[in-house]
Amino acid sequence: MPRFRSVFLALLVVPLVDAVFLVFVAGELGWQLTVALVVLTALLGTLFVRAEGRATLSRLQASVARGDPPTNELVDGGLLIAAGAFLLTPGLVTDALGFLIVIPVTRVAFRWGVKRYVTPKLDAKTGGFVSGNVYTFGFPGGDGAGDGDPRSGFGGGAGDGDDDTINLGDDAYDVSFEDDADGDQ
Repeated sequence: MPRFRSVFLALLVVPLVDAVFLVFVAGELGWQLTVALVVLTALLGTLFVRAEGRATLSRLQASVARGDPPTNELVDGGLLIAAGAFLLTPGLVTDALGFLIVIPVTRVAFRWGVKRYVTPKLDAKTGGFVSGNVYTFGFPGGDGAGDGDPRSGFGGGAGDGDDDTINLGDDAYDVSFEDDADGDQ
């Protein structure tokens, strides 16, 4: 429940701070110039997000072509989506935050924060799906054998050397098929 309260508080405080700052800037510059500034930041932000998105996509494709996991590129893509949302939200505080995320030099700090604080929490909730530490065969840790064989967590032991056969030990059973009279099977 504390997380819900902090998100709710942020959803109330950020627009309030943005509105107060807009009123302050409008008092100093005039409302026409303030509106023009908000529209200009939205347009420039859209162009920057688009350019950075293309650069991130090309880095992602190059990373996949090399066979490397594209973790930084995927996090950057998510951050660019957030930056686009901040830049399209009317307000100068959210625009400043969006520009900080769009600029590659400052985005490194945001990426580090996401990988340090957000990813472990999501990883714990999804069973390793976020970081890619997913068990694709058997069960984690197996039955205590821990021999490093991915099949050791399934059934009770590794195969007899044949990659297609798994020794089920006491759990083995026989299966017999009867031929149809037609000979279809």
